[in-house]
Amino acid sequence: MQKTEHRKLTKGSIAKRTLLITLGAILMAVGLEIFLIPNNVIDGGITGISIMLAHITGIKLGIFIFLLNLPFFFIGRKQIGKTFALSTLYGIIVLSVATSLLHPVQSLTDDVLLATVFGGIILGIGVGVVIRSGGSLDGTEILAILFNKNTPFSVGEIIMFFNVFILGTAGFVFGWDRAMYSLMAYFIAFKTIDIVIQGLDESKSAWIISDSHKEIGDVILARLGRGVTYLNGEGAYTGDDKKVIFVVITRLEEAKLKSIVQEIDPGAFLAVSNISEVRGGRFKKKDIH
Repeated sequence: MQKTEHRKLTKGSIAKRTLLITLGAILMAVGLEIFLIPNNVIDGGITGISIMLAHITGIKLGIFIFLLNLPFFFIGRKQIGKTFALSTLYGIIVLSVATSLLHPVQSLTDDVLLATVFGGIILGIGVGVVIRSGGSLDGTEILAILFNKNTPFSVGEIIMFFNVFILGTAGFVFGWDRAMYSLMAYFIAFKTIDIVIQGLDESKSAWIISDSHKEIGDVILARLGRGVTYLNGEGAYTGDDKKVIFVVITRLEEAKLKSIVQEIDPGAFLAVSNISEVRGGRFKKKDIH
């Protein structure tokens, strides 16, 4: 029996990952130092704790970001893998240095609402780019994964609990209005991260069961330019053989697909679900002439 070997990252892929993590960490630093922190609005996670400690002690934010996240690097190396841990460590170092360099730069706006919105968006883009590149900028995620193994809560629920506690604490440090702005910035960043990770053209899978499967498949190919796969199925109740159409589309094509199915077979079964990632195969859209 042959052993499966782990494929090593090429120099090109390492360079690309390094560049993207650098870019993402710098964007997060811009969101923090140019928008949020000057207006006493914080982020969640270890970064939020670091902002409050820096405000109370007068010590540079970058030092707290590095020191508080450092233990999670060693935990992550054992629990999640060497590549992820090293990518995270590099991202945190860049973030720590970037926040220190940008700290003297004046805020672009004194309007707290504008700072919250734009700071949250820029921060979310930065974090999303780093996550897509296989790293992280906050040890809270690693902590949540460890807690998840011994509790009935999901990783997302644990992270949410931590962040609600941290953002609530901000009320005692910066005032309750700033705590509410911080919660708004966190929500904006959270949604922006989703968009960056999944993309605006979020992929969806569609399953269609119809007696007119061939006609529907041909029309999908002709109008949407998407290849379809026919699968063999059997009705559990009737025992009849059924043809199942499987197709991957983008979010923007969902309405058009529903229209095609409704037009050809109004009684067809149609199920659509989100896909977080599509790789391989021939997902690329074919040219329609």
